[in-house]
Amino acid sequence: MKKGLVFLAAIFFVVKVNAQSDKYVKAMEAKIAEMNKASTSAAWQDVGNAFQRIGEAEKTQWLPFYYAAVSNVMIGLMLNNGQMGGGNTTQIDQIADKAEDMLNKAEAMEKDNADIYCVKKMISSLRMMADPMTRFQTYGPKGAEALAKAKALDPNNPRIYMLEGQDKFYTPEQFGGSKTEAKALFETSIKKFDDAKPKSSIAPNWGRNQVEYFLSQIK
Repeated sequence: MKKGLVFLAAIFFVVKVNAQSDKYVKAMEAKIAEMNKASTSAAWQDVGNAFQRIGEAEKTQWLPFYYAAVSNVMIGLMLNNGQMGGGNTTQIDQIADKAEDMLNKAEAMEKDNADIYCVKKMISSLRMMADPMTRFQTYGPKGAEALAKAKALDPNNPRIYMLEGQDKFYTPEQFGGSKTEAKALFETSIKKFDDAKPKSSIAPNWGRNQVEYFLSQIK
């Protein structure tokens, strides 16, 4: 009788865990779909807050905090209009701090992940773009180091080449920028997206829309 009760309790536990897992995955899928359609800072803010709430509820899942970090970086880039300088430095730093806090939570649960290092690069770029003249020597090398680590961990990650292409796209030619080289990197990124096989329906697979946008801007 006792063994039977233990067996039933085990079955109940497995069913409960699976139900919680299904609920989590469906919630994440819905928010990732919203993220892929986000085109305003308000939309990114909403989805970023939603990912943070999911992370705080689940506690052991790194992906919600990872996506919250990405969302906050996108908010900062929009505030800076994707340009070097000209933004509200204090406000952008506050958003970068939030993104970094979210990413640190993700990294505490997921070590040596190329996508986490890609977002580290994005945060460094965001901070540098807010005030490039005084920050390049600090955040330029930090971003390059993060991207090199990402490539060492997973050279087939398409977001690596997207970020390299963005660097070439935005950097003036006299400082090493090149639209031609940017185009080649974006095309490599697209090829990597074509070949990519995400581990799950909620694994990082974003960025193709951004790459296609940049390719449309290069004649």
